[in-house]
Amino acid sequence: MTNSLKTWFKLLIIKLIFTALLIGLWQIIVWLEIWPIWLIPGPAQVANVLYRYSANHKLWLAIIISFRRLLIGFGISLVIGSVLGVLLAKVALARQTIGFLVMGLQTLPSVCWLPLALLWFGLNDKAIIFVVIMGALLSITIAVQGAIRTMPPLWLRVGNMLGANGWKKYYHIILPAILPNLVTGLKQSWSFAWRSLMGGEMLFISVGLGQLLMIGRELNDMALVIAIMITIITIGLVVDYFIFGSLERSLYRKWGLK
Repeated sequence: MTNSLKTWFKLLIIKLIFTALLIGLWQIIVWLEIWPIWLIPGPAQVANVLYRYSANHKLWLAIIISFRRLLIGFGISLVIGSVLGVLLAKVALARQTIGFLVMGLQTLPSVCWLPLALLWFGLNDKAIIFVVIMGALLSITIAVQGAIRTMPPLWLRVGNMLGANGWKKYYHIILPAILPNLVTGLKQSWSFAWRSLMGGEMLFISVGLGQLLMIGRELNDMALVIAIMITIITIGLVVDYFIFGSLERSLYRKWGLK
């Protein structure tokens, strides 16, 4: 067994033990009956709800639909945000005008865009996707701009001396240099998009994880609410570790940063 595999296995054991302790503490709180059982259901009740909604495919359908909206919205945000980020990093006039607007809009919670989206697009997927776009777009723009502007100028001068001009400068120097910081920024932007999606799905009837969460609230079914919350958290952790985390680790190994 290699050292990296041993380290990964050790971290996995630590996380599993910690998770088991949290579940044990949760069960103890239920046994103590500090709150009514309908308000704080036990782990077994929540697991039963997860099983039922998985068996009748409602949970899987909600995950697929939510992910489709997320991928569309985040993909559009990534394209537009990357272009805006490069523009803000390279053009001073853009930073003084568009940059001022971007920083101002970034302070606006993404759910505030929903009334505008409903008026523009109506009660449909386009409204939710718009909220997702606005939740991630500005963060991606700032991440790309920051990654480019924090790149050491010496690298560009060395590239110019070696004849890296035009698209070669962006492909061979700028892109590899900004990737580590860019991936970190994209990971944060994805979390903004994920939260925006849940907020949009919760505020009006639409198939998705947010709708299941609201169904639990309306039925006073706390087991369903907690089950969907656990599902949302689990998906976030899986994407963070296996997609963005793997990309980060690969970049760190390639550039000798870790």
